[in-house]
Amino acid sequence: MPIGFAHGRFDDPARPNWDGDAARPVTWAAWYPAAAGAVEAQLPIAPLPQGWFKADTAALNAPLNEGRYPLVVFSHGTGGHGLQQEWLARDLARRGFIAVTVDHHGNSHAEPYRAEGFLCSWERARDITLLLDRIETIPAFAGRIDPDRIFAVGYSLGGATVTALLGAIMVRSPFEPGANLGRGPREFPDLADHLPRLLEQSRIFRESWARMSDSYRDIRIKAALLLAPGRSVQGFSEASIAAIEVPARIMVGGGDFLAPTARWLHERLPNSRLDIVAPEAGHYVFLPESTEMGRSIDPTCCLDPPSVDRGAIHREASTAAAELFSTANTLPVDASL
Repeated sequence: MPIGFAHGRFDDPARPNWDGDAARPVTWAAWYPAAAGAVEAQLPIAPLPQGWFKADTAALNAPLNEGRYPLVVFSHGTGGHGLQQEWLARDLARRGFIAVTVDHHGNSHAEPYRAEGFLCSWERARDITLLLDRIETIPAFAGRIDPDRIFAVGYSLGGATVTALLGAIMVRSPFEPGANLGRGPREFPDLADHLPRLLEQSRIFRESWARMSDSYRDIRIKAALLLAPGRSVQGFSEASIAAIEVPARIMVGGGDFLAPTARWLHERLPNSRLDIVAPEAGHYVFLPESTEMGRSIDPTCCLDPPSVDRGAIHREASTAAAELFSTANTLPVDASL
């Protein structure tokens, strides 16, 4: 089956961008089962940074194959971007899903980083809800998505985003005073230092900050795969996590600095399963397989211990996702590929 690829952008008129001069952008990319005869080629859009990661081929703007399909939506890690989940999105498309990623404004290296985008992580959940609201306005997908089979995948901070979509309520930011989780992530190491200035000077930021403890639950999501969920999940109220009934599968490397966080979440999330994918696998094992260029320029993200086969872990995660999503509803998809 050929795999199709399309991309575009929605604008959210209900929220301004961080500069306040336009609507908030939600850029999306989709992989899907293409009609017979579609010709795959190297895409003109490649995962960034250019040349660091491997990416497969797809048929740009090919027609969707006949039928209705389950939908999987993706939330990327902090400072990452949606195309970094190409390896899983493409595999799920091969198994009969429409798989759609987004770039979270200000928190994606598809555009300049903004402290607001890193501090106000709850806005990412609204990006996914906007995508679900608008997905069938894309002509290729109109009337072709099964509303009873909608699922979510989140990596790192994206795991916290998806947990919020399941109903978790954030009661404290990991970067406010007293949180004791450091001044900022690898991508924005002085992040906490920006908080006082933004609270004083930015109306848009203050309005978002005031929405921290709103509910971002989206009842359309029927199951979720959480890959190495980020420490922001510990800012959710434990009672709200305990009330989540949606099935979830948590996967994390045994050598990941966030493995304790994954265990913490699993212990509080009632209908969850925890898988340790490999004893020495680190946090970045869920990024794409890397090229020699990537391994030499950024070994932290791109180089694994000799005992870790990143491709094998990706295949394990793809199978786990398909199994979870096929058992969450009565209408099966192909989990056996």
